[in-house]
Parts: sequence; C-alpha cells; structure tokens
Amino acid sequence: MFPLPKTGTMYDPDAFRRTHNKILKVIGAEHVRFHDMRHLFATLSLKNGVDVKTLSGALGHYSAGFTLNTYTHATAQMKQDAADTIGAVISVQM
Repeated sequence: MFPLPKTGTMYDPDAFRRTHNKILKVIGAEHVRFHDMRHLFATLSLKNGVDVKTLSGALGHYSAGFTLNTYTHATAQMKQDAADTIGAVISVQM
C-alpha cells in the first residue's frame, strides 16, 4: 500500500504498524488501528457523495462490490436519506 521511496518495494506490515503507533503516541492521539481508519474513510467517502467506483479504485480494490461489502456499512443517516429519496420518487410518480 505504501512503497518505500528508495526501493519502491512495499513496507512490511509490522514496520508500518509500529510507525503508525509511534505517530499516534507523538501526537497524543488515542490508539486506533490503521484498518479502522481505512473503514471510516470508505464510509465517510460514500456518505459524502464519492461514487463507489472511484472509491473502489482509491482503495485498490478489484470491484466496487467488494468495497461495499467489505469496508462500508449503512449509517442511520444514510438509511434515512435512502428512505427520503425513495419516498420522493414514489410521490412524484403518483
């Protein structure tokens, strides 16, 4: 996911995890797993209108379906927005 500047090879996951933990400690943030931040990024991106195909590419996934099934969940607001949209479509057609 993150290439080393000198070699172009990928960081070892354990080395990346240690670096991530050091950064959190230095800035005084509470511990949060990097993967949880990735999940949050995906969910907030969809919630704020990023289309799933673009998001899927940004995350490096092979399909938009994988992105939706793996990293996102419907928030209460997303469910309400969907219900409002469906309600508006139905009322226009009646």
